[in-house]
Amino acid sequence: MFKKENNVESQAYIKNLKISPKKLRFLLPEIKKLRPSEALEKLFYIPKKSAKIFYQAIKSAVSNAKTTLKTGEEMLKFKLLTIEEGRKLKRFQPGARGMVKPILKRYAHIRIVLEAEKPQVTIKSEIQNPKSLPRRQAGETIPKIKYSKSKKNGTKS
Repeated sequence: MFKKENNVESQAYIKNLKISPKKLRFLLPEIKKLRPSEALEKLFYIPKKSAKIFYQAIKSAVSNAKTTLKTGEEMLKFKLLTIEEGRKLKRFQPGARGMVKPILKRYAHIRIVLEAEKPQVTIKSEIQNPKSLPRRQAGETIPKIKYSKSKKNGTKS
């Protein structure tokens, strides 16, 4: 009835990261533009906690995609990269006049979907047209390379 397409995407879902989603979303526009392998190189040198978390998440997603899709890193690209809000721990701190000041400790989830590109094979016109290749004329021989053995000078016999 329905043809099932070859599975060309792989996803990774990293839950309950102890960082607020707002801090993770700061790096999101820069990473989305790049390929996963390029994003890993860039994130490795950014000195922020969110960069380290993204690096680990993308590396995990790439290794998952390599095993499930059986493709190389160069063939992968981001299909979806989102940061979702996780749970909130509610804590309280005493304030002035016996009041309570609430503290929300936020968690985040990262969802990464990678897809594999099909390689584009281009055939050169020279190979398609055999008449454009140089041919040997009748009776022409292939030139042979002559190797000469040189005598060593200055040897005593």
